[in-house]
Amino acid sequence: MNVDVIGDVHGCFDELIELIEQLGYRFERGLPVHPDGRCLAFVGDAMDRGPKSLAVLQLLFDMQDANVLHYSPGNHCNKLYRFFKGNPVELLHGLEMTVAEWRQLEKDAQQQFKKRYIRFYEKLPLYLQLRDDLIVVHAGLRQDMIGEALSRRIITFALYGEITGRYHSDGRPVRGNWAKSYKGTPWIIYGHTPVEIPYFKNNSVNIDTGCVFGGALTALRFPEMEICQVMSKQDYQPDRFHHYD
Repeated sequence: MNVDVIGDVHGCFDELIELIEQLGYRFERGLPVHPDGRCLAFVGDAMDRGPKSLAVLQLLFDMQDANVLHYSPGNHCNKLYRFFKGNPVELLHGLEMTVAEWRQLEKDAQQQFKKRYIRFYEKLPLYLQLRDDLIVVHAGLRQDMIGEALSRRIITFALYGEITGRYHSDGRPVRGNWAKSYKGTPWIIYGHTPVEIPYFKNNSVNIDTGCVFGGALTALRFPEMEICQVMSKQDYQPDRFHHYD
């Protein structure tokens, strides 16, 4: 299986469609199809912060219905799920934009979308092992976690990465660089932490290049290890990008 892995979309629907087409897919009955049989995979966080979260999610719903979706959920996916399940969730960090979009729907459409999203999320695997040499996960995975039974520790790591418990002056969490000590054989393709250019370290690569913050939407073609990008249509926010040591 040859795979094109797409980084955090965060509601940037127009850039997503442009990137999918740049990768050589054409849309047939609303679904992306590649003439060479390649497939798309996503590192999660389809929604929040950007202008068209519901459109991105509807495309993913359609792909899931057609049994062609490969999607690893992120922390924003989890938060929207908890919101729709009625749990107390703060409408912050972009969730308020997705909820505002959702609330513009008619009441019946709101209920249908909520039920569809819950069903969508509950079918997602925590991470994807698409080949012996390829794992797609939202925020990261240590080699000792690969293949282990799911636990709260593994779930938290896959959704949030290496948590340090410290925060920057603007309130953003200080994230540890788990990739520096990764010694596993499978390539791990992940996102979660916006970087200006894809970050390669050991057998891992972070492809969240901050499209919603004015960077780019990035895909990694595997096993070719080629980077494809489209530039963001959003305003550039340089302070939102992480710089690894």
